[in-house]
Amino acid sequence: MKKIYTLILITILTIITYKFISLRYINHNYYLEEYLKINNKIVYGISNPRGRILDRNGKILVDNIGINTIVYRNINKLNQDELSNKLINIIENIEPATIIEQQNYYINHNDTNSLLTTEEINNYNNRKISEEKLKEIIINRIPLDYTDDEKKLIKIYSLLNSGYSYDNKIIKENASDKECALISELNIKDISCEYKTNRVYLYDSMNALYGTIGNISKENKDYYLEKGYSLDDQVGLSYLEKQYDDYLKGIRAKYKVNEDNTLTLIEPSKQGNDIVLSIDIDLQLKINEIIKKNLILSDSLNNTEYYNTSYVIVSDPNTGEIIASTGLSKINDNYYDVTSNILTDSFTVGSIVKGASHTVAYQNNLIELNKKINDSCVKLYQTPTKCSYKRLGYIDDIEALKTSSNYYQFINAIKLTGKDYKYNMKLNATKEHFDIYRNTFELFGLGSSTGIDLENESLGIRGNKIADDLLLNLSIGQYDTYTPLQLTNYINTIATRGKRYNLHYLKSIKNNDKTIYDYEPKILSNIEDNWYFERINEGFKEVLYNGTGRGYTDVKYLPAGKTGTSEVVYSKDVTTINQTYIMYAPYDKPEYTIVVISPNISYNNEYNNYIAPINRYISKEVSEIIFEK
Repeated sequence: MKKIYTLILITILTIITYKFISLRYINHNYYLEEYLKINNKIVYGISNPRGRILDRNGKILVDNIGINTIVYRNINKLNQDELSNKLINIIENIEPATIIEQQNYYINHNDTNSLLTTEEINNYNNRKISEEKLKEIIINRIPLDYTDDEKKLIKIYSLLNSGYSYDNKIIKENASDKECALISELNIKDISCEYKTNRVYLYDSMNALYGTIGNISKENKDYYLEKGYSLDDQVGLSYLEKQYDDYLKGIRAKYKVNEDNTLTLIEPSKQGNDIVLSIDIDLQLKINEIIKKNLILSDSLNNTEYYNTSYVIVSDPNTGEIIASTGLSKINDNYYDVTSNILTDSFTVGSIVKGASHTVAYQNNLIELNKKINDSCVKLYQTPTKCSYKRLGYIDDIEALKTSSNYYQFINAIKLTGKDYKYNMKLNATKEHFDIYRNTFELFGLGSSTGIDLENESLGIRGNKIADDLLLNLSIGQYDTYTPLQLTNYINTIATRGKRYNLHYLKSIKNNDKTIYDYEPKILSNIEDNWYFERINEGFKEVLYNGTGRGYTDVKYLPAGKTGTSEVVYSKDVTTINQTYIMYAPYDKPEYTIVVISPNISYNNEYNNYIAPINRYISKEVSEIIFEK
């Protein structure tokens, strides 16, 4: 028995200790504010003005706009039926109450027992009917026969009673000057017309990444209370607004209610800090127009029935800054911003991974420099023959990149298993062989996090089957899938000769035009034994000067890069083709990288193998506007 008493005593002390810690430290600000509200009648302004979001050149992307707002504060415990009747004659264009609001109004103003039979009341009293069932019966019998004017009155009553008792109740936003004047004439301190700031998003091409703001959810209440927020603060709910909410959030004005019901300002409102993005909005708008023009053009080209989307990302490889990022879809002559898909959607990307595949070969001594091999085909046991897109003759490691030889990668993958190629051979590939490729690919950002300062980043899809032919597919970008952001991380790493910086949109934070924080890029990985990057650079340069990427970027900009093509199972009967392009320039001291992806640009059919040059058109124009600006 003594042990039980001791256990009870310990439990009670633990609860008391937790409550004390919660009151004194964890939720101290919250309880202090509640105390002030109760004892001193503290009220707050109706909005916490957030900081702006600017592009790298200072152009405003997201701003605040002030609007007249009718606000109710339940300070003097007024009769809300009487107040509703006064407001109904002032407020214009009131929406009718919802069915639930009408039901709640009826319950608050009527004896609901009149809706029940004597038998039902007795059954409830005798616990034969649950309280929930009784409420259901009442609600179903409420006569919803209010007139249109009565529904509007009920709407106002519902707004006056919404939320917590001490919350600011927004009765109407965008109130007219006339409505505000009439509110003032009422001379009721509980109801006022005030200036509220609303968020304004100025460029649609960034809508997908701005994110949204809204009310604090019940699930996140404790988190925000611990950070000093009020429960009715507006907070960032997604993407940039959420990621940088600590900087963007503003502080609402604080007032003390005097005995004569006048308000004394204790603390003025304070606008949040501005965040400056790495985005160049003018460049992004031009890229959007390029994509849109080519989406329209594709309607007149062959084999483009399944193509409707392209993505473009422009980055600074030396910092990881995203300078432009956009995705645009055309569906039934309507255009949709799908930029957020660069975070979440992944694709098989084809031969552009061959820079990373070459790295696997260099790191494992599978390539004999300057040695040429005759491009051919590979036939493994019980698998179809695999070849390059055509016979490419004698090639070395640089020419293998220039001509995009699949055979060269197949031979290296076979060597990785410790074998020499023989017709119809078994490789007996293991998970370890796949891991060697994937671990190296991850150093470039392929299949790993890019460190982007946004939520919901996908890592792509990693194939889970181990088979000989799939190891060969992996080496040429025809097995695992990668996101557009991962491709940016990848080409940036090649451009910097092995340094992989995290990708990011934030450039700096300002307070009243004074910079209070400059973003410090982070190195996610560094390939130190990087002598072979000059070989990859030479190969990528040859791709754009004399190889498969000719015409994608004018050589006067000194570019290096790679093209990719991959087959995708679109549906049971359709196999489509993705086209990708990655580049950097100048090749000796890169300043910019470009990634262009056009999924489902074509499809395999029995009539011809024509692939519309949409990806090349987009890449060429994007290169020009970047390097000519």
